[in-house]
Amino acid sequence: MAVPRNRMSNARKNSKRAHHAKKPKSLSVCSNCGTPRRPHYSCQACGTYANRTPAAQEA
Repeated sequence: MAVPRNRMSNARKNSKRAHHAKKPKSLSVCSNCGTPRRPHYSCQACGTYANRTPAAQEA
């Protein structure tokens, strides 16, 4: 089992974790209604995805 030779200082430990912060969710604009939506998800307002409406809404 691996055992560290020396203790890592708090400054070195925290600087290694500097890029682990969460990033805010990116939003894109729906091409049909113009409301903000998550990329690669269907629009919550109008239900379109990739300029198409789902088959359940067309009927």
